[in-house]
Amino acid sequence: MSRKEHASETPATQLLKRRAVIYSEHLYDYVENGGTAESARQLGVDEHHVVKTLIMEDDSAQPLVVLMHGDLQVSTKNLARQIGAKKVQNCKPEVAQRHSGYLVGGTSPFGTKKAMPIYVEATVLELPRIYINGGQRGYLVGIDPKVLVTLLGARPVQCSTGGAVVAQGPLKSQR
Repeated sequence: MSRKEHASETPATQLLKRRAVIYSEHLYDYVENGGTAESARQLGVDEHHVVKTLIMEDDSAQPLVVLMHGDLQVSTKNLARQIGAKKVQNCKPEVAQRHSGYLVGGTSPFGTKKAMPIYVEATVLELPRIYINGGQRGYLVGIDPKVLVTLLGARPVQCSTGGAVVAQGPLKSQR
């Protein structure tokens, strides 16, 4: 576990402070390609409650943010259908960094360099608390998931696939 007790201020935490959002800080030792499984393990939290921030782009190369449970994947086909795009795909790391202003592995949906539409897996909003990147590698903030909608205007979608959670509604037959 990291010996640091406080992370450096980031654009994400600056925004959270300016908007008086209550959050907790959770530092861990960043492991290259460790992902949410590693952060959840080190912090002793359920990976389903760790939310990853993915920078993607639509068929017009317009960037967008997808917030997904750490233990699930994004069905780009279902996401595209729900947002009215022909297709959606991951951005290349250097493109994602240019849009967000954050290094991959330290991407937060808060305080991004460029304003982008934000979509959140609907079931994330049902959790009592989530852990999401605070703007640097090895640093998560714990927040009420409702902040994603009230502060960021995140739009709920149902586009998860994989993991132990059973999809609800129309996604069930499409798995």
